[in-house]
Amino acid sequence: MSVLAQDGVEGSNPLLNIAIFGVFVVITLVIVVRVSRRASSGASDFYTAGGGFSGPQNGVAISGDYLSAASFLGIAGAIALNGYDGFLYSIGFLVAWLVALLLVAELLRNTGRFTLGDVLAFRMKQAPVRAAAATSTLAVSFFYLLAQMAGAGGLIALLLNITDGFQQSVVIAVVGAIMIAYVLIGGMRGTTWVQIIKAVLLIVGAGVMTVWVLVLYGFNFSALLGAAVERGGETGAALLNPGKQYGVSSVSQLDFLSLGLALVLGTAGLPHILMRFYTVPTAKEARRSVVWAIWLIGLFYLFTLVLGYGAGALVGPEAIRAAPGGANSAAPLLAYELGGTLLLGIIAAVAFATILAVVAGLTITASASFAHDIYANVIKKGKIDEQHEEVRVARITAVVIGVVAIFGGILASGQNIAFLVALAFAVAASANLPTILYSLFWKRFNTSGALWSIYGGLGITVVLIVFSPVVSGKPVSATTGKSPSMLQGVDFSWFPLDNPGIVSIPASFLLGYLGTVLSKNKADTKKYAEMEVRSLTGVGVEKSVVH
Repeated sequence: MSVLAQDGVEGSNPLLNIAIFGVFVVITLVIVVRVSRRASSGASDFYTAGGGFSGPQNGVAISGDYLSAASFLGIAGAIALNGYDGFLYSIGFLVAWLVALLLVAELLRNTGRFTLGDVLAFRMKQAPVRAAAATSTLAVSFFYLLAQMAGAGGLIALLLNITDGFQQSVVIAVVGAIMIAYVLIGGMRGTTWVQIIKAVLLIVGAGVMTVWVLVLYGFNFSALLGAAVERGGETGAALLNPGKQYGVSSVSQLDFLSLGLALVLGTAGLPHILMRFYTVPTAKEARRSVVWAIWLIGLFYLFTLVLGYGAGALVGPEAIRAAPGGANSAAPLLAYELGGTLLLGIIAAVAFATILAVVAGLTITASASFAHDIYANVIKKGKIDEQHEEVRVARITAVVIGVVAIFGGILASGQNIAFLVALAFAVAASANLPTILYSLFWKRFNTSGALWSIYGGLGITVVLIVFSPVVSGKPVSATTGKSPSMLQGVDFSWFPLDNPGIVSIPASFLLGYLGTVLSKNKADTKKYAEMEVRSLTGVGVEKSVVH
């Protein structure tokens, strides 16, 4: 069993971890600078790399954007501690891509130009719908950013043996500064290459650890499961059966259904994932990119099954729970158990790279949404120099968002990361997806319906999570001496579920319907016909969206 230091993993070499991470940063910055020299100064290149990536390249980048620290660290830990129930996260995340492939990838690529607002405002009143789309995009991006930056703080505590709050803040600031540099220097082109490199490192690193674990058990997966059950003690047998985490009560079962809805439907509404569809030249390449992403993400989630049970067998649930970061420490502890300090350093660097790439993707998405939807189309009413002024505003916005993410990450360091991720997915599933589907498939849908759906879904989601057990009211854990809730010592929760998806998603669909049928505004049938032809055939894709 790995020996744990009080402040981190004994055997972890902070200097080695920083050196390996530094090598990654230097190499990727060099690549970002080189590709930026080939880029033009226009909005198309800054936002979408001029649509110059192939389907396979974009598919690898999508997997790099999607496989966040939560996927690598969180799911492995969930499987190590909860077995079957933990693997359901992997299944939910993967199945979500079928929704994206079948319902939105090609249609969004044909209809929009740069942002989600382009699609939602295509046949609506431009200013209010773009403002609403930008609001939901910024909300999803902000909470996802907080989760990643807070994850960086937790990873620092575990792997670099840094527990001093000021030192953690400095490292979070450094991560944020590097991310801002990626976005400012390379735009979407540079960010995409960072995501491609990170995806390759992550999948290869996880693959090496997976094969290593299987070698130890003679490539006998049953033997690995048996070892995990044996190491789990009295509750070990429950690792192979459903219900260890979500079968305790009817409320927990309902909570899993709610979480599953948010994960499966939220992915098709995540703005930083949707924006990647515009980095390819054709709808066919958009479909190819999603297929590539499904294969790579599916392969990675198969690796998490072995990594999770491997951590349970080789490290043990008690050591994982006792480590700084709890369940999130499972993969790093397994790396140390397998390959000692060197492998731990490499996995630490891969985890940092994961956070860096996802944060860069979120930042460029949020900055594009503000600059293109709010500044260019709401404030300037489309009368703007897209090649220079709009890009300049996007760059300034990227810096502002980066600074906000740094301060937010410092404040959220040590907080419940699952709360932040769940909020991002729930907002995407509740505010974005219903409006996207109504816009693409319902002829009668109008501006009022879009506003009701977006703002209503966003408001309901935030309210229900604020008054849920993830914020306050959960009992104190006997292991940690703290409540799993975000706020300690208070209880103002009245909504029983951790994730509001089962309520907020249907409510958003209902609000979109009611806002449409109760409104006196008539839908623009000509624009809908144009949108339908364009989304299905791609005719007119290269033309600018009408302002």
